[in-house]
Amino acid sequence: MPSLVGSEMCIRDSLYTMLELGLLHNKPFKKSATIVGNTMAKYHPHGDKAIYDALARMAQDFNMRYPLVDGQGNFGSIDGDSPAAMRYTEARLSRYGELMLEDIEKETVDFIANFDATSKEPVVLPSRIPNLLINGSTGIAVGMATSIPPHNLREVIGALTLLIDKPDAGIEEIMEYIKGPDYPNGGIILEAHSLKEIYSNGHGRIRARAHIVEEDNKLVVVDLPPITNKAQLVREIAEAVNNGRVNNVKDLRDESNREGIRIVIELTSNADKELVKNQLYRYTGLETAVNIKLLALDGKKPRVMSLKELLQRFIDHRKLVVERRTRFLLEKASKRLHIVEGLLIAIENIDNVIKLVKSSKNTKTAILRLVEELGITEEQAKAVVDMKISRLTAMEKEGLEKEAEKLRGEIEKLRHILSSEANILLSLIHI
Repeated sequence: MPSLVGSEMCIRDSLYTMLELGLLHNKPFKKSATIVGNTMAKYHPHGDKAIYDALARMAQDFNMRYPLVDGQGNFGSIDGDSPAAMRYTEARLSRYGELMLEDIEKETVDFIANFDATSKEPVVLPSRIPNLLINGSTGIAVGMATSIPPHNLREVIGALTLLIDKPDAGIEEIMEYIKGPDYPNGGIILEAHSLKEIYSNGHGRIRARAHIVEEDNKLVVVDLPPITNKAQLVREIAEAVNNGRVNNVKDLRDESNREGIRIVIELTSNADKELVKNQLYRYTGLETAVNIKLLALDGKKPRVMSLKELLQRFIDHRKLVVERRTRFLLEKASKRLHIVEGLLIAIENIDNVIKLVKSSKNTKTAILRLVEELGITEEQAKAVVDMKISRLTAMEKEGLEKEAEKLRGEIEKLRHILSSEANILLSLIHI
């Protein structure tokens, strides 16, 4: 369920490259230049700038509601500062980034040849999390634009669970879980009643404003509207004060730090706080209009969708991923059980096996004779020949019997999941 933003391909390629490099959330960081270089060399030969821009953005908690990359170093700021050069910064996958790639090694998605046919790359990511909805996406393509706001992960999972249990649920029921957009820098959404129409039709406009609290004779801005440059906002407030549009302001300072946003507006003793608030909202970027357009690729065609349709597309994607993963695990467990059963047969006939193998001219002959003598398959016979004599003991037999029992239980469970769509849907709840 990708959006139409050009950087989406950079995001996919960068995340997959980090997985290949082993840059998990609990592993050491690696230079961003290494990640960018590997991505460009194998998957995205269109220049390093687009790749690093996408990588840096995935690490910015003021842009991403749930950052997919854990960054170390200067990756830019909410004041509009650019990230440091990629040779100075380091990165690895965040836990959310890992969830985008989880089970990719289990044949859950299709792979295609990369640009020079020297490697394979995933067409899409398995994405255990609904990234398009929780992190949103903005951008333009030829003759179209998308502007999907970020949402709270818990709320989205609640709505997904609702649709799994009740596919005919309406937008009002969905909005009992998803109250509205959830921007990384906070903000208050005005006219929330318009969200129902937006989520139903897939497009519309909302107004959002910063949250201002009162402290003694001060007004303190503690969060920001969506897509707001803090430094530019402070300049706008100062300009509005200087132009006389905002009155009774004695001092203005930015006390923001790692703990959060804090823009202090100190007022004169005779100031009407409510009046000053209204002036700030009217004449500065503390209140802004936000366009929403839920445009994404449906299959290979761009289409404006409702919120329910976006949720349903993610469910459809995960159904396919879970089904493919289950089939992969079933085949793997079945193959292993087949080998274990062959080894148990060999242990039961250990004396005959040793004599037969010892008298054979070569490995191929030994395998053929084991197949004929024990009634096992070539795969089982090869495993017997490859097994060390020291493992063909009573203790080893007990271990193999326990493994066989465990594999049979696992196979039964996997077959149960594949036996119906309802069972596949049940397993989706554990996202």
